[in-house]
Amino acid sequence: MKHVLISLCTAVSLLATSPVLADNCFADYKAKQDNPLRLHYGVAEVRGACSKQAARSEIASRLASQGWTLLSILSTFPADGLAERKQSAGSYYLRF
Repeated sequence: MKHVLISLCTAVSLLATSPVLADNCFADYKAKQDNPLRLHYGVAEVRGACSKQAARSEIASRLASQGWTLLSILSTFPADGLAERKQSAGSYYLRF
């Protein structure tokens, strides 16, 4: 049993440091809805190229499907920038 637990911990550790996870890209953005005016700040994963331009088109279409309009992409960043933005994004953290 002890060996299984050690093997499991090792596997989880290797997965957490995997280059696949390290290569994930995220963007923080501002969006709005009209009638009545509603604004939000959010964080979303970018599945395409990690650039503002790629994030803009990808996130805009996701937001539009829920009635939101993308106002701006503030930045793109790797996974290590998620923690500092989580509280500010609130319920819009990785929602779109």
